[in-house]
This record gives sequence, structure tokens and C-alpha cells, in this order.
Amino acid sequence: MPQGKLYDSPQAALADVQDGSTILVAGFAGHGVAERLLVALLEGGSKDLTLVYRDGPYASLGSGPLPAIENLVSNGQVAKIISPIPFSPGSGGAIEESWQAGWLDIEIVPQGVLVERLRAGGAGIGGVFLPTAVGTRFGADKEKRSFLQGEAVLELPLKADYSLIKVAAADTLGNAIYDGSGRNWAPVMAMAARITVAEAGLIVEPGELDPEAIISPGIFVNRLVASD
Repeated sequence: MPQGKLYDSPQAALADVQDGSTILVAGFAGHGVAERLLVALLEGGSKDLTLVYRDGPYASLGSGPLPAIENLVSNGQVAKIISPIPFSPGSGGAIEESWQAGWLDIEIVPQGVLVERLRAGGAGIGGVFLPTAVGTRFGADKEKRSFLQGEAVLELPLKADYSLIKVAAADTLGNAIYDGSGRNWAPVMAMAARITVAEAGLIVEPGELDPEAIISPGIFVNRLVASD
């Protein structure tokens, strides 16, 4: 085992991923995707995974021509996807094909609802009442309550076994900063997972990062690997 939070390779950082794990994959429109960690997840071969992510397009893996999530689906490793946009309309590829064939379960969750469910999971909140799904199929069979602002639907918290995030820089204690849109989903996903693994462009010693720039404190980052 490595000393502290720093791991020698993505494969070592994900060596304990079990079949049936739920994994959060950070990234926004293809930016801020932990490509090396996704390669390691593919190589690890864990099955029956539930993947939670925002949308595509997705980063390409060095192990094949398909986008990252598609590679995992094509390899038969994914049982379920939770996402606002699980595949790009008109170019669903292996994800759409597996779903239509009945091999893959897809749960569509509106983007705002998904982030609030993750936030609730990370904060230890039992659920949040949101108006988004009122009067839609997304609110079917869910508890509803009326507030001063109107009717709202109870959305349950979402927690995961692992979160795969990409950060611009981190210190060896796990304190992390982000680059641009890489900050969109990673901070909340880091909070909502039992184990957060960060792929970092730069890893430094404690005290070398500007404390005012740190977005994800080290308490939320369990493992670190270098991005190259």
C-alpha cells in the first residue's frame, strides 16, 4: 500500500473497486474528465457498475477508439447509468444500443435535481424537496408536499462508493484546486463518495497551494494520482 494519499498509478488507486460499485464520474461537456482513472477502471474489469455522470461528449481512452463511458459499456462492465444526458442525441453508440437491447438500465435525472441529490448525500441530509419534477414523469410515485412557494417533490440523497475527479493541482494531503469548468461537478461529487480519487495535473507539498484557491479540502479527497 502507498504511504498517505499518493498512489503510484491509477491502477493501484482503483485496485479495490468491487463488482456492483457505484461510481461518480466528474466532468462537464468533456472537460475535467479523469481519463487515466477511467482507463484503470476499464482495465480493472469490475462488473455491474452504476455510473453517475453529467453528459457527453466524453474523453477518449488510449485503450480504444470509443469514448470513455462507451468503452466501459461495450466491455459489459456497466449495469446502470444515472445521468441527465446519458448519451448525445443522435450519436448514442454503444450506450444507446445496450439500453435498447435491455442490457443497460438508464435513469434520467434532471441536472439540477442530480446535483442537489449529490449535495444531500455529501452533507448527510435525508433528502430535499424540489419543484423541478412537479407535474412531470420524474415526479411520479414520489412524495410531494406543499410549501409557501408551491408544491415540491422529495428527492432522495445520492451517495457512491467512488468518485473519479480531475483537479488542476493538489497537495499530498488532498487539498485540491480546479481549472475552469473542471470545477462544475467535481467538488460536489468529491463530497458524495465514500472514496474520492483525484487525478491531479500537479502534486505539491502542503503549504505550496494558495489556501484561498482550495475548493475541495483534503478531507474529501482520499487518493491522489498524477495525470501523466
